[in-house]
Amino acid sequence: MNENNTLSLSILSGKGGVGKTNIVLNLGYALHAASMRAMLMDCDLGLANLDVLLGISPDRNLQDLLKTGVDAEDVLVAIEDGFDMLPATSGVPELVEMDEDMQDVLFNKLISLAGEYDFLMLDLGAGISHTVLSFAALTQLRIVVVTPEPTSLTDSYAMMKVLATQHDVKDFLILVNQATSPAEATQTFDRLAAACRNFLDIEVRNLGYIRHDTSLVESVRRQTPLLKYAPDAPASKDINRLAKAIMRYRENNLERIASRPILKDFFAM
Repeated sequence: MNENNTLSLSILSGKGGVGKTNIVLNLGYALHAASMRAMLMDCDLGLANLDVLLGISPDRNLQDLLKTGVDAEDVLVAIEDGFDMLPATSGVPELVEMDEDMQDVLFNKLISLAGEYDFLMLDLGAGISHTVLSFAALTQLRIVVVTPEPTSLTDSYAMMKVLATQHDVKDFLILVNQATSPAEATQTFDRLAAACRNFLDIEVRNLGYIRHDTSLVESVRRQTPLLKYAPDAPASKDINRLAKAIMRYRENNLERIASRPILKDFFAM
């Protein structure tokens, strides 16, 4: 297998409505602004949102990629030069619970294209469906997005428990979104980390936080990414800080990344 320089990330959450898709999109913009090549893959296969946040209506989506004769390049949507997206679709129940044959077709078509990027980011649906869990197990890193709400913490804990016990996945980065203060973000992470340590014997890592920011609400209404709508907003600064942390990880672990496939467990199935 050729050396791999692509860092694959899955961004997931136990509970919906925590701002995960906005983080994926704006993190992609931040990486692109730093001259990184990034591909986003909308893996919320029943309720796609990345295209909505961009205000676009792609001609093709991941459902088409399952058809014979359709390649990943045919479905790819260019957001900006070197910053692309594979859109999903909404209202197709059979995609929510993809069987192994469908996953095999999808990722076999994706893998060669993904190697052209520095980052491959999978925006996963919320919860513990089979498709969400199997996709999360594929990537080299997993970012779990939580909010200070108790339901977000309990649902994210449950999701990590299933990944740990059923998929042997035990490395997670925790990102606190919609924090009203650094102290609240720290308290939120500490509560979740303590539960994982005491009951799952897992040490999760703190990736930081993104502040609650009313500019984000307006950017969604305008279908314009926050980093373009309000680049100096508090949340924009936090996302840029997040991008720097992710780039630092990739730079410091290029040798390790090169020794593993982009989607690590897919080829071991």
